[in-house]
Amino acid sequence: MATSSVLRRALLYVPGSSQKMLEKSRILPVVDCVAYDLEDSVTPPMKAAARRNVKEILGRGRVWGIREQAVRVNSVESGLAQEDLRVVLQASGNIDTLVVPKVNSASDLHFITDILRHTLPKRHPNTSPATPNPASAPPIRILALIESALAITSLPAICAASPYLSGLIFAAEDFALDLSIKRTPSLTEFLYARSAIVTHARAYALPSVIDLVCTSYSGPSGAEILERECANGAGMGFNGKQCIHPLQVAVAQRVFAVSEEDVVWAVRVAAADEKAGSAGRGSWALDGKMIDRPVVGKAKAIVERAKKEGVVDVESVRERWKGQEPE
Repeated sequence: MATSSVLRRALLYVPGSSQKMLEKSRILPVVDCVAYDLEDSVTPPMKAAARRNVKEILGRGRVWGIREQAVRVNSVESGLAQEDLRVVLQASGNIDTLVVPKVNSASDLHFITDILRHTLPKRHPNTSPATPNPASAPPIRILALIESALAITSLPAICAASPYLSGLIFAAEDFALDLSIKRTPSLTEFLYARSAIVTHARAYALPSVIDLVCTSYSGPSGAEILERECANGAGMGFNGKQCIHPLQVAVAQRVFAVSEEDVVWAVRVAAADEKAGSAGRGSWALDGKMIDRPVVGKAKAIVERAKKEGVVDVESVRERWKGQEPE
């Protein structure tokens, strides 16, 4: 599992056309990312109302339970994205991320990037300032939905298309439609596409790679399917899951969290490394395995991620292993 500091274990879509669901999103338990949706969950006659609704809900300010606020706009090819951005970016101070669907080529992300730079030039300068202002708002990040065969073959260009690109998302239903294939419980029909997405995200140092939607969420069987899909995705290298119902969030955030076993290993490495450093040792061993700087870096990243997730009590683990010595 990637150890990025960006937490998107669960990305929950909330229909922008439903005032009830928008209100409910603000009283949910902690969720890593809420994406207010203007695309698939909104019918064409409701697009304008959904834009206004999302702008209004964002304009109220932030709530404690939502770590990241995102908006899924309509695709560039639909012709609706520009108006989506014109409206919702009026509440840009409370937007962290844009989710861009049906990204088939680099030009789709060039379009979004150009609008961000034109609309919010201080947050998105054409060139990086020599001395960044720590008080200025960070740029709005982009997540790209990969939904077609063309998108899979264009991944190198897509991954390099925007400095604001922060991750890739796999959209299984549209991908299945594009390839005229049927989704099965095993998900083996998506193996190549999912592997390609994870591999390219890692190769281009994108912090997030978010797996397909689980269409089951109610009852014991739905929870079991969701758990299995999350474990499968984590095993392939994904570090998050798209969610379409609040009931899916807790499972996704638990399965995609760093395990207690990994935290214990990372804490032991960090504790032993302090002692090894004091002794002037650049490499050493733990449990019979060589530990060097890259491994120490990975361990420290795991510890920091675990602290943000809050699933494992990192401080108690540190106390337990503070006496760890390098071998």
